[in-house]
Amino acid sequence: MYDIELRQVAKKYKGSETDAVSGITLDIRKGTIVTLLGPSGCGKTTILRLIAGFERTDTGEIAVAGQVVDDRKTWVAPEARDVGMVFQDYALFPHMTVAGNIGFALKGRSKQQRIREVMRLVDLAGLENRYPHELSGGQQQRVALARALAKNPAVILLDEPFSNLDTDLRTVMIDELKRIISQAGITAVFVSHDQKDAMTISDQIVVIRDGIIQQSGTPREIYQFPDNVFVATFVGQTNILDGMMGADDNSIITEIGTLPCMHTHSVLAGEKVCVSVRPESFVVSRDGKMSGKVVRLSYTGKTIDATVDLTLPDRKTRNLHISAHPEELIGIGDLVRFNVIPDFVAVINCRYLQQSSRSAASLHN
Repeated sequence: MYDIELRQVAKKYKGSETDAVSGITLDIRKGTIVTLLGPSGCGKTTILRLIAGFERTDTGEIAVAGQVVDDRKTWVAPEARDVGMVFQDYALFPHMTVAGNIGFALKGRSKQQRIREVMRLVDLAGLENRYPHELSGGQQQRVALARALAKNPAVILLDEPFSNLDTDLRTVMIDELKRIISQAGITAVFVSHDQKDAMTISDQIVVIRDGIIQQSGTPREIYQFPDNVFVATFVGQTNILDGMMGADDNSIITEIGTLPCMHTHSVLAGEKVCVSVRPESFVVSRDGKMSGKVVRLSYTGKTIDATVDLTLPDRKTRNLHISAHPEELIGIGDLVRFNVIPDFVAVINCRYLQQSSRSAASLHN
């Protein structure tokens, strides 16, 4: 069952010559955590606002929890949709206590009981009488989340929820949000421009550029098997090479040599292709078939990220980004040898999607 369904949704803002979003078709299954990922101005927040009802579609249809909430004939106001919203700045009422903020939209005899329930869920028990200015950033975010959860919505929408948090707190809150959303048993849609946040928290990622879906899939699919140049370069670092499909259907002939590739999109032998090679696909080895001189180096603790100058047969050089195990003893100016493994090598479209008719995406568990 889908909790969110968008069919050929388009939206253009007044005074703009281009659509903010164009031909968006998207199905989100119940109970999944989905991130709309893309650069500023790509349309991801517009999609969130259309689902919430803060904007109305120009064309297309939106359904939430099986109910059509926006099409040519139907319009359901935001407060009547089965949706909770967490804003980027949390939008807490400064003159209200924690309990007052959480229970703002609740009515009836069970109001106090529900406030206590969601406060326990988000680990705020005992703070009901504090005011927002007396809370840390993480606690304020929990209050905003508790308020969104208080009415038991089918869907919760979160707009850049980690942007106001420092690095350490972001890590903690990502884990906490995953726990809270899982325990609440609802569908969550995040908006983010941070690839690391999206990879960490999501069941599914929808990559957007210029109002058009470029690719949707699990974090592993998005990272290991990007569909096009934009996805490959926006989600992590990669090396983009021109090549030609080999005769065995599992190798790509490139300027740096013949590379093993298990994700070829059934391209025919001899056909010209672009290939994405993640730095993790290069493995430093004494008997490596390729070699290059280290010109830049960065030690991250988890990896050694290096740029090497690879000398080609025609005596030209090519920069490659590689990642090595942190125990490797590598220095600038060293000659390193390495091999390529196929896990992070993928044939990609040399362009990003430009036709809205190709932007359909269906998200599955």
